[in-house]
Amino acid sequence: MTADFLVIGAGVAGLSFALRAARHGSVIVVTKGEAYESNTAWAQGGIASVLPEHLRDPGDTVEFHVADTLDAGAGLCKEAAVRTIIHEGAAAIEDLLDYGVSFDRENSHFQLGKEGGHSHRRILHARDTTGREIARALIEAARRTPNLTLLEDHFVIDLITTAKLGAAVDDRVLGAYVLETKTNEVKVFRSDRVVLAAGGCGKVYLYTTNPDSATGDGVALGWRAGASIANMEFIQFHPTCFYNPGATGPEARSFLVSEAVRGEGGMLINAKGEDFTKKIDPRGSLAPRDIVARAIDTEIKRTGAACVYLDVTHKPAGFMKERFPYIYDTLMKFGLDCETQPIPVVPAAHYQCGGVLTDVNGKTTLRGLYAVGEVGCTGLHGANRLASNSLLEGNVIARRALDEMLHHHPPGKAVQEPPAIPPWEHGDTAEPDELVVIYHNWDEIRRLMWDYVSIVRTDNRLRRATARLRNLKKEVREFYWGHRVNADILELRNLVAVAGLIVESATRRKESRGLHYTLDHPDSEARLCADTVLRKF
Repeated sequence: MTADFLVIGAGVAGLSFALRAARHGSVIVVTKGEAYESNTAWAQGGIASVLPEHLRDPGDTVEFHVADTLDAGAGLCKEAAVRTIIHEGAAAIEDLLDYGVSFDRENSHFQLGKEGGHSHRRILHARDTTGREIARALIEAARRTPNLTLLEDHFVIDLITTAKLGAAVDDRVLGAYVLETKTNEVKVFRSDRVVLAAGGCGKVYLYTTNPDSATGDGVALGWRAGASIANMEFIQFHPTCFYNPGATGPEARSFLVSEAVRGEGGMLINAKGEDFTKKIDPRGSLAPRDIVARAIDTEIKRTGAACVYLDVTHKPAGFMKERFPYIYDTLMKFGLDCETQPIPVVPAAHYQCGGVLTDVNGKTTLRGLYAVGEVGCTGLHGANRLASNSLLEGNVIARRALDEMLHHHPPGKAVQEPPAIPPWEHGDTAEPDELVVIYHNWDEIRRLMWDYVSIVRTDNRLRRATARLRNLKKEVREFYWGHRVNADILELRNLVAVAGLIVESATRRKESRGLHYTLDHPDSEARLCADTVLRKF
């Protein structure tokens, strides 16, 4: 199959790009599962943007949003990227409204929420299922757009590049080998313009707020293709994942209690009812996520408790049911009335602040390859993402990536003819007959990453993780080359690759900054305030 644009991933970033690109050429969007299975669809809180003056919170400005983002990023944000993305935020909101997204309004004005790290109310939301509403509108728009083909159950195995084919020309992307999971057929998708929009890697950790599909596929694809990777040590842990020891099923294991609950007055307390966060930061429960997550981790370790609590019982009766109906109903389903009982919570892996290194137009170090959304590292988030900036970034960078492509490499522009792309060959491989090996390796990776490379790290823990991952990589590599590919094998292959990138990045940073906190190097150092960039070649 051939297209002018090949998009890998169907969240806000991938579909925002695809919908605009379809006006200029043919677009194929592939996603390994159902279109709704993305981090976008699971996002609760909302999307941050400073709206036109007559619609914004009085006193709020773009400069305040910039300042809040830079403060959260702990000195590592690229200020030019921050300013560009935030200045274009209002246009991104207009795009989403045009696609049919329905944000909560009060009369003619949007209802604006406030979250940790924000100085003003600037979070647009659709109750507490904002991501689901955005995903709905974009997926429906994609399915009715001419020139756009959305293919579910299509898992990208690897990107195809001139270097991999042995061509003596400048390295560039040519397309991808893609597994149709329902038929086990491997297809060649040919395109000179490939967009990685495959989301993050939360499932590399034992506890995460992400869906089961978040296995770091995009970062692994970019790395194997030769693109540079940056700042993978900065994994954001959401402070308030519902603690449910009897959990069965993905929703029960990874149910997020939105940042917006704290923005509306929810307080973090310990078992004694004490607000322990004020000891760490004067902003208390509304401090940036890295600070709050460490405060919870410290309190749990200090007391030996299994969890802390998010208390909203002081709010008026009916408040949670009205403002956060999804959270309220889900907790009720699990037997907890949050209007009368504090919610037990623990931190969980939530967002990947690093990724495939790009400029502010989503352009990677590999010609023809772009990365948008969580998979890319533009410099917006620095060492810690400000809440609700991710949906904003996904839309803005998607717009800019298309503009960049149309300017430098528009559809129809002649390019040097590549060598013929050979069909996929299974070779001398067998059908996988011991899936227990895959599941065991998957579990081992997630547990060692949680134990050694989560909220608090040490040099010794990182050395242990490196040694164990070295053996796991060898096992996974042998399994991959010895068996016919399927979705389980591909996810495990990507998971172990991304785990290795996180550990290597964390090992190189000999300081504490933002989301990377190590007991052996507890202070930040100005001389070390630089991106951690990994290059394969």
